[in-house]
Amino acid sequence: MSLLAKYCVAYVTSPIRIAESIAKALLTQKLVACVNIVPQVKSMYWWEGQICSDEEALLIIKTRKDLQQQVIECVIKNHEYSVPEVIFMDISEGNQDYLKWIDQSTTNDTLSNN
Repeated sequence: MSLLAKYCVAYVTSPIRIAESIAKALLTQKLVACVNIVPQVKSMYWWEGQICSDEEALLIIKTRKDLQQQVIECVIKNHEYSVPEVIFMDISEGNQDYLKWIDQSTTNDTLSNN
């Protein structure tokens, strides 16, 4: 795995009132380096056979790929939706100093396993 392929961005949507608590849970466990909270996005989606619409927060999360499963588990534990959105996209390129900062800011528990 190349240096750049080891990082990713996650998108999580949540009710606005719990976005900060999800971010704090992820940061406290050092599963992520940074969470940007976009406080109000309109989400439209299919749910139980109907088109629904909600005002939500969008969490933009920077982390390492080897922490993805732990991020998913933490979001599910701290989220009130039965099927929370947690999706990842690889970071294909970026400021090397920023990517190193992601390493320094996240847990080292899994770094030795790579």
